[in-house]
Amino acid sequence: MKKLFFAFIAIASMTVEAQTIKDAVQYSTTELNGTARYRAMSGAFGALGGDLSSLNINPAGSAVFLNSSAAITLNIENSDNDVSFMNSFTSTSESNLDLGQVGAVMVFNNRNENNDWRKFTLGFNYNKTASFEDDFLAMGRNTRSIDRYFLGYADGIPLDLLVPYEDETVSELYSYLGENEGFGAQQAFLGLRSEVILADDPDDFTSTSYSSNVAPGTFDQEYSYAATGLNGKFAFNFATQFQDYLYLGINLNTHFINYDKFTSFYETNNNPGSGINEIYFENRLSTLGSGFSFQLGGLAKINDNVRAGLAYESPTWYTISEETTEYIETVNNDGVLAVNPNVINVYPDYKLQTPSTYTGSLAYLFGSQALISFDYSYKDYSTTKFKPKGDPEFAFQNSLMENELQGASSYRIGGEYRLAGWSLRGGYRFEESPYSDGSTIGDLTGYSLGVGYNFGNVKIDAAYDASEQDFNPQLFQVGLTGRAFINRTDNNFTLTVSFGI
Repeated sequence: MKKLFFAFIAIASMTVEAQTIKDAVQYSTTELNGTARYRAMSGAFGALGGDLSSLNINPAGSAVFLNSSAAITLNIENSDNDVSFMNSFTSTSESNLDLGQVGAVMVFNNRNENNDWRKFTLGFNYNKTASFEDDFLAMGRNTRSIDRYFLGYADGIPLDLLVPYEDETVSELYSYLGENEGFGAQQAFLGLRSEVILADDPDDFTSTSYSSNVAPGTFDQEYSYAATGLNGKFAFNFATQFQDYLYLGINLNTHFINYDKFTSFYETNNNPGSGINEIYFENRLSTLGSGFSFQLGGLAKINDNVRAGLAYESPTWYTISEETTEYIETVNNDGVLAVNPNVINVYPDYKLQTPSTYTGSLAYLFGSQALISFDYSYKDYSTTKFKPKGDPEFAFQNSLMENELQGASSYRIGGEYRLAGWSLRGGYRFEESPYSDGSTIGDLTGYSLGVGYNFGNVKIDAAYDASEQDFNPQLFQVGLTGRAFINRTDNNFTLTVSFGI
């Protein structure tokens, strides 16, 4: 048996529960991240350019720079989750400090005044596109036990597969099931070994029938979720200016995913006749991913006051690897029964294709003193795909995404007013839910404010932005499929220092 440090490795033959529509949406969603000026105007930069984070929307924006420049951004992010579950309410709060953006653009002017191509630019920018930092606690009294989860997976599995041989350890059998039968068989084994469920005929090893060892009644439940990590993008940019009115650009982007999730579930009951009175079940997931995308964009000066932009961002093609561990513990009249396989499930790499994005932008400049800008973006989440498509579970998830996800529009508006060396900014954004039911994830609304000062070769900008969105996640995909209602508010502070180079 292979070993990794002190743990067995199970190469699972089936997809893990984590490879679901929820995760596909999470890896496809981008948040408002970037320089303080960009965030202060709610990201409405598609027709403006001249800011390193404007490359997130329209790669032609780097050609608007008059001189070579660099910038670095720090974020302080705070999120609050108000959770309702089974008529009980909890609140959690979390803060995080990190690097939100760093990049530079080099401007190369054409010294030939008769050439229509006035300059070209080369740029590089790192931008955090989404934060996975999150935690919440859902607790309440339920009439449905987690025994439904284990029964749902055990149904149809022969008892012979779930009972260790005389010289076979728990770790070896759990690992074998992961290699040969998949995730569902492992869940059935955990339920049977911890005595949450029992075989209807323990002497018939061909039997596929199981019953709960938990008596019906009421159950006090706590579900804890804690996640860390981020989704980031490195953009390699080329742009050029044609005459005095047209800017064109392209980005070649590399992406990465670094995501760790820990969930724990605790249930107690005092139901008469129950063989199990307490259940504790925990799962850990570690995800790493890398991907590629490209962007094309154009920006035009319609006249002295009006600017227009058009941009396309391709799907991101990810390769993702995942590892999981599990542990379950139960309590009955005889004491505590702990089942710790001490196994790392290493799943085969899979592919994820996120939706493409189309953006149109308009801006109006009031001379050099003020401006107002508007961006509209469209992303069809129903085109998200797991690959290989021939995998039966991926085919099922892809069908779900086609039916349950939709095309989503986002609207961003921002303004800036300049007074001497000072700049005052504000913005508003609205993003439609990627779900056609509008409730699994709700629409997002947000606003932003900011201020900046130009010292000449150095600029300092600060921003505050806030957003609110509702979530309605299932606790488990099988059996115990109740949902928690979460109202999430984010409050972020951003500081950027930019300078000529």
